[in-house]
Amino acid sequence: MGELPVGRRVAYWRGRRRLSQQVFADRLGKSKSWVDKVERGVRALDKVSTLQEIATVLRIDPAVLLGRDARPVEVSTRVDEVERIRVALSRYEVPLGRPPGSRPVLSAGRLARQVGHAWTTFQYARYPLLVGLLPDLLGDAQRTHAADPAAGWVPLVHTYRLTAALLVKLGDPESAWLAADRAMIAATGDRSLVAAAAVQLGQVLRAAGRVRVAKSAMLAAAYRVTAGVPGRGADLSLCGTLLVQAALAAAQDGDDSAVAELLDEAAGLAAEVGDGLDHHWTGFGPTAVALARTAAAVDLGDAGQAIAWHHSGIRRDGWRWLPTEHRAAHLIDAARAHLHTDDAFSAGRLLAEADRTAPAEVRHRPAGRDLLAHLARDPRTPTTITHLAITLGVG
Repeated sequence: MGELPVGRRVAYWRGRRRLSQQVFADRLGKSKSWVDKVERGVRALDKVSTLQEIATVLRIDPAVLLGRDARPVEVSTRVDEVERIRVALSRYEVPLGRPPGSRPVLSAGRLARQVGHAWTTFQYARYPLLVGLLPDLLGDAQRTHAADPAAGWVPLVHTYRLTAALLVKLGDPESAWLAADRAMIAATGDRSLVAAAAVQLGQVLRAAGRVRVAKSAMLAAAYRVTAGVPGRGADLSLCGTLLVQAALAAAQDGDDSAVAELLDEAAGLAAEVGDGLDHHWTGFGPTAVALARTAAAVDLGDAGQAIAWHHSGIRRDGWRWLPTEHRAAHLIDAARAHLHTDDAFSAGRLLAEADRTAPAEVRHRPAGRDLLAHLARDPRTPTTITHLAITLGVG
């Protein structure tokens, strides 16, 4: 928190003490304009005596204003979170014949229910809870598959998919790549399962910066899943989601014509699928494609268009049917767009909305924490962002 400007700390603590700028100024014997300039960083606080006077009025230690006594809320570090899952991925109990301990082998039906619960946990962005669930779930899925390969096959693939999705969120594409690779290998032989696993592979490759490889793999999987078979809602959702992944990879590569073509194709499939079905935990539908246009426009550097797509997308009926995680992630993308237009206030407002929608998207996801740290240093940002940054120790 040492990087957070002193003026923003003053504004935060003044708000905590429920003092208006005028009342605060009166107690200091200063003008309201002086307080406003201090809080916006226009006027420096370079006198110890002034800092002491402010601290006295705010009833805090002067060291707090200098960031030397910040006590952030205790949260697990991303390193610790990721390490627990890495350990689970490296156990190799089944192939090495290691004893499974006291946990019984679950039936495929019970495992499938637990995997479904874990995916729901992810979609509600309860990432710390999922970190606690996944290590045992990975072991359970591997043991069930070993005991009953035919019935344990599908939940094993979806467990690896979920692991990859969470690791991408927590900022570890290398470990996510391992989980996605296992999902792809386990899914071999069923093109729908391969397509489902490929969704997470695309996320991993994009997070690792392998955008051209991602685009190629996503297109191959997309056109394979619907080749030669009547269009079913689940397969159309997978195909459309993979086209979206390919478009986002193209956006990262700066290929605006490919982005437009792929998202238009995805939109055509989305119109057939409709909103609110969430096949294979993809959330695919017309609204998801509209929101993807926002993310793509941000990466292409067209912030104005990104903001327009954002406003269009959130007005759709399908917006409220999307998973909580999806909506909060989109709000972070929209905040990035506003930041690119130098509108820190709107960016901060959207980031605060993302935190209300799904706190872990801001507090545990690197993209959210990085944006929070950037905005907290901007005097134009809403004070709620300063409050959040100080609470989390981000700065």
